[in-house]
Amino acid sequence: MARYVTTVRTQQPAAEAFAYMADLRHFAEWDPGVKKVVQVKGDGAGAGAEFDVTVTGTTLRYVTEVYQPSAELVVVAKSRTLTSTDRVTVTADGDSTLVTYDALLELNGVLRIADPVLRLAFGRIGDRAAAGLRRVLDGHDVPR
Repeated sequence: MARYVTTVRTQQPAAEAFAYMADLRHFAEWDPGVKKVVQVKGDGAGAGAEFDVTVTGTTLRYVTEVYQPSAELVVVAKSRTLTSTDRVTVTADGDSTLVTYDALLELNGVLRIADPVLRLAFGRIGDRAAAGLRRVLDGHDVPR
């Protein structure tokens, strides 16, 4: 299992930051590993929305499992080889907003033996995505 968590402080209102993050069609704007996103169910963000997210070499179908406007989003993609769970939480914090992106990548079955290698690679991938997130939200890291 590999996990990457980052929190960005932004001046965007919570509702605006959440709306941006909840519409997965924006993923390619901030995550350099995402090549293309196509919505296949629903119209924009919301409960039950589904998106095909193309990353290097594969396309994963992300299904929205939790959608609490302006607060929390959980999307999950499952394939034969891996399960990807992305959680976004947005909270107002005084005159700013905190956006936390928590990505969990799990290899399935016997492939779990490769988890240590996955963790190393996922850290570098997460760092690039976090930099893109800070850029699009015009924000900065919140130390953990």
